[in-house]
Amino acid sequence: MKLLKTTLLSINLLLFIAAKGQFQKKEFSRDDTLRGSITPERSWWDLKYYELRISVNPTEKYLSGSTTVMYEVLKPHKVIQIDLQPPLKVDKVTQDGKELTFKVDGHNAYMINLTKKQVKGKNESIVVHYSGKPIVARRPPWDGGVQWVKDADGNDYVATSCQGLGASAWWPNKDHMYDECDSMLIAITVPEKLKDISNGRLRRVVHNTDGTKTFEWFVKNPINNYGINMNIGNYTHFNDTFKGEKGELTLDYYVLPENLEKAKEHFKQVPMMLKAFEHWFGPYPFYEDGYKLVEVPYLGMEHQSSVTYGNKYKNGYLGRDLSGTGWGLKWDFIIVHESGHEWFANNITYKDIADMWIHESFTNYSENLFTEYYFGKEAGAAYVIGCRKNIENKSPIIGTYGVNNGGSGDMYYKGGNMLHTLRQIVNDDEKWRQVLRGLNKTFYHQTVTTRQIEDFVSQSSGKNFSKVFDQYLRDIRVPALEYKIENGRLSYRWGNCIEGFDMPVKVSVDNGPMDFIYPATSWKTLDKSNVSDIALDNNFYVAINKVN
Repeated sequence: MKLLKTTLLSINLLLFIAAKGQFQKKEFSRDDTLRGSITPERSWWDLKYYELRISVNPTEKYLSGSTTVMYEVLKPHKVIQIDLQPPLKVDKVTQDGKELTFKVDGHNAYMINLTKKQVKGKNESIVVHYSGKPIVARRPPWDGGVQWVKDADGNDYVATSCQGLGASAWWPNKDHMYDECDSMLIAITVPEKLKDISNGRLRRVVHNTDGTKTFEWFVKNPINNYGINMNIGNYTHFNDTFKGEKGELTLDYYVLPENLEKAKEHFKQVPMMLKAFEHWFGPYPFYEDGYKLVEVPYLGMEHQSSVTYGNKYKNGYLGRDLSGTGWGLKWDFIIVHESGHEWFANNITYKDIADMWIHESFTNYSENLFTEYYFGKEAGAAYVIGCRKNIENKSPIIGTYGVNNGGSGDMYYKGGNMLHTLRQIVNDDEKWRQVLRGLNKTFYHQTVTTRQIEDFVSQSSGKNFSKVFDQYLRDIRVPALEYKIENGRLSYRWGNCIEGFDMPVKVSVDNGPMDFIYPATSWKTLDKSNVSDIALDNNFYVAINKVN
C-alpha cells in the first residue's frame, strides 16, 4: 500500500495490515487446508468450553501446560483434530483419564484417536498436555507469536499476538474461527513478582510454594481463539466505570508503573470511545467480562475484553495522522481502532478468514464514526476520504475460502470507504445507524459469512447492494462515472465495473445542489437541456471521467 513510503512508520503499518489481512497467495499447502477448512475431524463436534492452564518460564522462554477441550458430539466419529504449531509439541492426550494415541498431519494438525464411543448429543472432553518453546514474535503484531522482552527496570515483559498466525502458535485448540467456545477459564502461572492479565474477570490469584503465582481468569462470553491472550509484566492497576446502555461497565487499566500518570490522563479517551460506539453500534458486547486496556511492548491488538495497547500514549498512529487531514490527531488510533473490534471481530466474527473484511472494514469505518461523533459529520467524512490515498486496488478484499487465506489490505481503507459510500446511498443517517446497530444485535456473539452481512445490510436498508458488494469486495477496479455532453444534453453510464453495476450516485449539475442520478452500464440521458458540466459528490468512492 502507498502509505508514506519514505517513512519507517509507514513500512511498519504496511506490515501490520499485511499480517492482519493476509495478501492473496496463488498456491496453498496441505497445512493451509488443514488450518483453513472445516475438516471431517472438526465438523463432527461442537466446541463448548476450554480450560487453559499454562506455566510460563520467561528465563527459558518456555511454556508447559494443558488445554481441556469440552465438546458436544454432533455425530459419531473416531478422530478429533486439535492444532498446535511447532516448536511446541503435544506430550499426551487423555479422555476420562485414559491416554490416547495420535499422529501429526502436516506440521500443525494433531489427529487424535478416540477409543470411547462418541454418542450424538453427549458432552465429552479431552485433555491435551503440551510443552516447548513457542514461536517467537519477531515483529509483533505483524509477525506474531510470543514476545519475550524486558521492561526498563529489567523485569520480564511477555505478550502474545497471533491473528493470522493462529492461536495454536502458543496453545493447543480448535484453530478455526467458525466454532467458538461458549466460555473459558485461563490460568497462567508466572514468577512471583509478575502479574498475568488475560481475558474476562480475575477469579483468584494462587500463591504457589515454588515461587510462582497463578492468575485465574474466567470469560463468560463466547470468544474467538485469536482474541485470547496473556500479558505478563510488572503491572500496576487503576480503574474506572462507564455508565452505558446495559448499566455500569467496569474499566480496568494495566500499565507499567512509570507510565501510570500518563495513562490516567490519556486513557480518558476510553469512556469517550465507548460512548461513541454504543451510539453507533449498540451496547458494548461483553459487560459480563468488563473492559480492560493493557499496556504491551508492541503496537496493540483487539483481544476480547483485554485490548492491548502500545501506541506510546500519543494521538494518531504513533503520532501520525493516517488520513492527512489533521482529524486523525484528535484521538488515539489504537484505543479507537482496536476497541472498535469489540463489536466487529469479537462480537461479530468471520467464519472463514477470507471474510476478514467483516472485521477490518467496519472497524476502519468506526474511526470515521468516532470522528463524526465528536467533531461533526464533515470531519468524519474528511477523515475517511483522506484515507483513500492508502488504497492499492491490486487484489480483491475477499480472499480464498477454505485455505486460511485473507484478502488484501484494502479491506481497511477501501472497505471503510465502501461503507461510507453505502451510507450515502441509504441517504438517511438514522436508518444507517440502525443498520449498524442491527448487525450487532442480530449477529450477537455469532460467527458469520459475508453473504449474511451483505443480505442483512440490503434488507434492513431497503436497498439492493448486491452489485455494490461484488464491485468493491470481489473486484479491484474503481467504478468510473463516464459522461458526455452533446448539444447541451448530459449522458452518463458506469464504466470500469462489473456487469450490471447500477449504483446510484450524487452529482451537481452546473453548480446546482447535489442530487441522485441512476447510472447503469449503458448510456442514459438526463432530462435537462443546456448542461455545461457536472461535479461528483466526493463522499462516493468512485472516479469520474468525461468522454468524447
